Amino acid sequence: MEVLSTILPYLLAAVIVVPIANRIGLGSVLGYLIAGVALGPALGVLTDNTVDLQHVSEFGVVMMLFLIGLELRPKELWHMRAQLLGLGGLQVVLSIIAIAGILWFWGFDVRVGVTLGMILALSSTAIVLQTLQERNLERRTGGRAAFSVLLFQDIAVIPMLALMPLLVVAHSHAGDGDHSHEAAGHGINLLAGYPAWAHALGILGVIAAIILAGRFFAYPLFRFIASGRSGEIFTAAALALVIGTSMLVSAVGLSPALGAFLAGVVLSGSEYRHQLESDIEPFKGLLLGIFFVSVGAGVDFGLLSAQPVLILGLAFGLIALKALILAILAVGSRMSLRDSWLFTLALPQAGEFGFVLVGLALSIGALAGDLAKIVTLVIALTMFLTPLLFILYENVIEPRLGQKAVAREADEIDRQGVVIIAGLGRFGQIVNRLLRSDGIETVVLDDDAQQLDTLRKFGIQAYYGDASRVSLLEAAGIARSKVFVAGLRDTQKQVQMVSQVRQRWPHVHIIARATDRAAAYKISDAGAQTVVRELLSGSLEAGKAALTQLGTHPYRSERIATAFRNHDEEMFHALRTLWTTDFDNNSDYVAAARARSEQLNDVLRSDFAHEPESDDWALQAAERFDRDERDPDSEDATRS
Repeated sequence: MEVLSTILPYLLAAVIVVPIANRIGLGSVLGYLIAGVALGPALGVLTDNTVDLQHVSEFGVVMMLFLIGLELRPKELWHMRAQLLGLGGLQVVLSIIAIAGILWFWGFDVRVGVTLGMILALSSTAIVLQTLQERNLERRTGGRAAFSVLLFQDIAVIPMLALMPLLVVAHSHAGDGDHSHEAAGHGINLLAGYPAWAHALGILGVIAAIILAGRFFAYPLFRFIASGRSGEIFTAAALALVIGTSMLVSAVGLSPALGAFLAGVVLSGSEYRHQLESDIEPFKGLLLGIFFVSVGAGVDFGLLSAQPVLILGLAFGLIALKALILAILAVGSRMSLRDSWLFTLALPQAGEFGFVLVGLALSIGALAGDLAKIVTLVIALTMFLTPLLFILYENVIEPRLGQKAVAREADEIDRQGVVIIAGLGRFGQIVNRLLRSDGIETVVLDDDAQQLDTLRKFGIQAYYGDASRVSLLEAAGIARSKVFVAGLRDTQKQVQMVSQVRQRWPHVHIIARATDRAAAYKISDAGAQTVVRELLSGSLEAGKAALTQLGTHPYRSERIATAFRNHDEEMFHALRTLWTTDFDNNSDYVAAARARSEQLNDVLRSDFAHEPESDDWALQAAERFDRDERDPDSEDATRS
C-alpha cells in the first residue's frame, strides 16, 4: 500500500495537468514534467517519497528499452551500419571529444572529462521519440535521422557502462553527497571491491550469459507458453523476463535498463516479438509517464537558486554545443533546411541514461558527489527544455521555412461498415468503389484534408483522421468489422498500423498495399494476411500489351503473364527468409534472386518455345482451355 500511496498523488496530478498541456499545445511529456514540479519537493507540496517514486519510474525506462531492443534485429543492424555510424557514431564521438576537451581546458582530469562526455553525449530517447510521434514528425527525414542517432546511442550505452569502471578517479570526497542514485539504480553489486579489469570481465560475462540464455532458453519457453493459449501467462512471462534480466545486470553494477535492452535484442528474431510488444506496451506507457513526473519532481531548485548562473549556463551551453554538432552533421548529410532544423532541435538535450551513468560513476568513484549533483540537475533541465524546443520548431521556425498544414480535429464518424479502408489515394478509391458497387458498407479514413475535401465534391464519403490511432479505429467500428484495408503509401506507417490492428483485433482480415517487394515483406511480417504489390498487376498488363503489339497472340500473352505471376509469387515466398532491409548488399539474397530469375527464363523458354504463333494454334489452344475448364479431370487439364 505504501507504493500505491506514493504513486497516487502523481497520477492524479498527471490526469489533471497532461490534458491541459496537450490542449494548449505543450505536449504530454512537458505536462508530466510540470506535474512533477508541482508536486515535488521543489514547491513543497510533497516533501518525501521521491526516492520511492524514482524506484518505480525507472521501470518505465526499463520497459521502453526492452521494446526498443525488440525492434533491433542484429542482422538488420549490421546492414544499417553505414547510417548508424555515419550519424549516430559521429554525434556520440564528436560530443564526447568536445565536452572532454572543454572540461580539460577548464582544468578537469581527462578521465573526468571523458566520463562526463559519455554521460552528456546521450539524448533522451523517451522524450524525443514520444514527442516525434505525438507531433507526427517521425516520418520526416529529420525525424528518421533523429531515430538513427537515438538508436546508436542506446546501443552505445553498453560499451559505456563497461568502460566506466576503467575511468575511476580517486577523489578525496568521492563519498560526499547524495548516494540515492546508487541505491535507486544499482542495489547490491557483486563485483564491488574487485579491480577494474575484473569489473569489465564480469560485465562482459553477464552480457554473454543473457544472450545465450535468451537464445537457447527463452525461445523454447515462449513456444511452450504460447501452446497453452493463456494470454495472461504469456504477459506474466514477458514481465518476468524483463525483471529477471534487469536484476541480473543490476547484480554486477549495471543499469537495469541495459539488461532489458539486451533481452529485447535477443528476442527480436522470435516469432512472438509482436505479441511481446503488445503485452508490454500498456505497462511502458504508464510507467514512462511516472518517469517523466519523477524527473520534474527531482529538480533541485535549492541548488538552482544557490548557483543559478552556473547551472543555467551549463544547461544552455550543453544544448548549444550539441546543437552545433548536430547542425554540422545535418549539413554534411545534405538534409533539407526544414529537416536540418528538426534534427538539430530534437537531440541537443541530455537523456535519461545520463541519470543511470551518473549513478554508476558516483558509486564507483568516477565522479565526486558535488559534481554529480550539478550534472544531474543540468540533465533534468535540458530534458525539461526539450518540448519547448519542439514548440519553437513548429510554431516559429517551420512556418518561416514554408507553409505549415493547419491542424484539424478528426471527424466524428457517424456510421460503421464491415470493411474499413485506411487511405483514400488511388488504391483506396478503387477498392472503395468496387466494394460499394456490390452494396458493401465501407468506412474510409484519411489524414489528407485537401484530398478529402476534393473527393467529397464528387460524392465520395470519407472521414478525416489518422488511421493509426486506436481511438479512431474504435470509433469506426473495427471491433465489428471483418476486413481492414491498409492503403497508405508510407511503408513505415503501414507496418505500424497493420501490427496494431493484428494485435488488438486478430479476427479482422488485413489486406495491405505494398509499394514494392521490400515493403511487402515488412507489412507481411507485421501481420497482414493479404499483401498486394500495387505495381505488379499493372506491370503485367503492360507487358501483355507489349507482347500482343509485337505479334504474339493475346492467348499466348495471357499464358506467359500467368506463368510469370505464379513464378513471382513462388519467388516472393522463397526469398522471404533471406530478405533484409539492406537486401541489395546481401550476397545470399542477390544470388538466390538471380538464380530464381534464370529459372523463370528457363521455364518460359521450355514451356512456350515449341508453341507456334499462328491463329489456328491459338484457336485450338483456346478451345482446349475452354474444354479443360468444363472438364477439369481431362487428360490435357491434368497435364497442364
